[in-house]
Amino acid sequence: MKTITFIGNGNMALSIAKGLQDEYAIQVVGRNQEKLDAFENNLGIKIEKKLLDGFDITNKIIILCVKPANVEEVGTKLQGDAAVLYSVLAGTTLEKLHTNFTAKSYVRAMPNLAASVGASMTTLTGDTAYKEEALMLFSAIGSTRWLASEKEIDIATALAGSGPAYLALIAEALADGAVKQGLKRDDALAIMRGLFDGFGKLIQDVHPAILKDGVMSPGGTTAAGYSALEEGNVRSACINALEKAYKRATEL
Repeated sequence: MKTITFIGNGNMALSIAKGLQDEYAIQVVGRNQEKLDAFENNLGIKIEKKLLDGFDITNKIIILCVKPANVEEVGTKLQGDAAVLYSVLAGTTLEKLHTNFTAKSYVRAMPNLAASVGASMTTLTGDTAYKEEALMLFSAIGSTRWLASEKEIDIATALAGSGPAYLALIAEALADGAVKQGLKRDDALAIMRGLFDGFGKLIQDVHPAILKDGVMSPGGTTAAGYSALEEGNVRSACINALEKAYKRATEL
């Protein structure tokens, strides 16, 4: 069984490790022993835990999960030449990874929070020699897509990486709307969750515009509600959200 070494022990590292633990041995490297122990407890299996200072990455498969602001500091604490370094850091370029870490190959990956339930939408780019291995590795936590450039993965970060937060806002707002009209909170949340579950399956095979037209009959309830969304500039707000998130990704 191959070993995957995580540098960093935050929520994203834990989410990915949960998806990979059945196929790979897990090693986690961090600054604090107590946090490493907590990581192991949350993962629910015994793992190899190491402290960051002086850790040797020679010939290891590394998944880098630290905060983007800590890249330079973390790089100074590692030794050796990794086989491949996968980075899940938003906005951190391949050039910056080359500057701060030593590895034979580098790949950027952008999973999202759904990695913890095996349903991430992970986009990747980097050394094409590792394309197939990268797609196979991250397919353990959901869907994957290889992109041709770093610009594209920064855009994808705004869409799939940040997207769960946007959809959570919409989900909460829809449930609140139902409560406002008189539906009990528990019922509203249960119905909203069922809505998202079914919609997630439908959207896999149907273009959004066709799906919308199929629901919206002339003069009906959907048309009335849809008109209110357009009046509230929901479409424009979503487009602007992606633009601002993408710009922020390029600034990190």
